[in-house]
Amino acid sequence: MTIRRGHSWGEAVTSPHDLLVLSSDSAVRAVVVSHREQGNDIPPVGLAGGDLARTMGGGTPGRFPGEVVRAPLDVLRLDADGQRTWAVAHVVARRHWWRGELLLAMNAQFLGEFDVAPRSHPNDAKVDVVHVDWQMGVRTRLAALRRARTGTHLPHPQIGVRQTPGTTVRFRRPLTVWVDGERWMDATELTITVEPDALIGHA
Repeated sequence: MTIRRGHSWGEAVTSPHDLLVLSSDSAVRAVVVSHREQGNDIPPVGLAGGDLARTMGGGTPGRFPGEVVRAPLDVLRLDADGQRTWAVAHVVARRHWWRGELLLAMNAQFLGEFDVAPRSHPNDAKVDVVHVDWQMGVRTRLAALRRARTGTHLPHPQIGVRQTPGTTVRFRRPLTVWVDGERWMDATELTITVEPDALIGHA
């Protein structure tokens, strides 16, 4: 069940001895994609690193085996130009970081060292969509990037952010879509749909 306001999320458990432990968002995504494409349930996983693990308060080396937090997690289903894949932490659509249109779809709170979506929660049945205006200049982007290390880049008049269970975005020109840090494809239109409670994570 997705998190509800005023209710606790997750529980402290001892990690199962046979738990599949993965050290990156891309590795977790590979498991999700494999099982979704085969129509199978996604097995529980241990998050030993990556932005999703950090969002859960984990990611510290040496936590497995041991006492961890177990909680349900959403995943993001992505559709573009007849292709489909899934993300666990984040999706970035861009040509360049410093100019042009930029879209970040966040299931996790963090993207590397940056606190991109301070209000994001990986089990609220919503994706945080952060959209940088294509007219935003280099100096303004650099200033926002510095503030993003502490999550203080929002609100900003040239950065839109919204929480939604799903959205379709059409770009001004084709953008390269990066999924959990890996290049996926170029697209002019991207549909993002939250799949609630799709995965059990330990971190």
